[in-house]
Amino acid sequence: MAYRKIEEYDAATTTEIAAHIKEILRLLGEDPEREGLLKTPERVAKAMQFLTQGYFQDGKVIVQSALFQEPYNHMVIVKDIELFSLCEHHMLPFIGKAHVAYIPKGQITGLSKIARVVETYARRLQVQERLTEQIRDSIQDALNPLGVAVVIEAMHTCMSMRGVQKSNAVTTTSAFSGIFLKSDKTRNEFLQLIGK
Repeated sequence: MAYRKIEEYDAATTTEIAAHIKEILRLLGEDPEREGLLKTPERVAKAMQFLTQGYFQDGKVIVQSALFQEPYNHMVIVKDIELFSLCEHHMLPFIGKAHVAYIPKGQITGLSKIARVVETYARRLQVQERLTEQIRDSIQDALNPLGVAVVIEAMHTCMSMRGVQKSNAVTTTSAFSGIFLKSDKTRNEFLQLIGK
């Protein structure tokens, strides 16, 4: 899969998205030619490309770019990984944190790669349930560990800014594989270590 750096924007894509944003502004009753909005379509086009750059990245490739043989066979946890994503239903942000654990089976990956996997799948139009499973599956496929555990807690602005307008609601999702599914003791240890 191709990898596009955050700073690189496809000019043709930017121009096309900007044209649509300009029309959306007009349909909303704004004047896209007024001074404050002149550059808004291009800014929004670039922002949307930044926020969806995960489509050009592959979590499995990220994990496998830093594999190390190591006989360690206890839990590895990276917790409180900030995440920002866009709800695919309203294209409004959801913001939260992910807690990710795995138990190695002969090889480990660089710790930053776990956070990069979270970001890769968060930088797409998403639902939290799918995001949780994509992170789990990517690490499971890349490392073939004894198991993977993922918990995500997020606040959805589509619930707080519109619709039901409940600003304090937090959604929690989880996904487990391997020993985290088979062993209550292992799963409970993970949940205790992340404060759940």
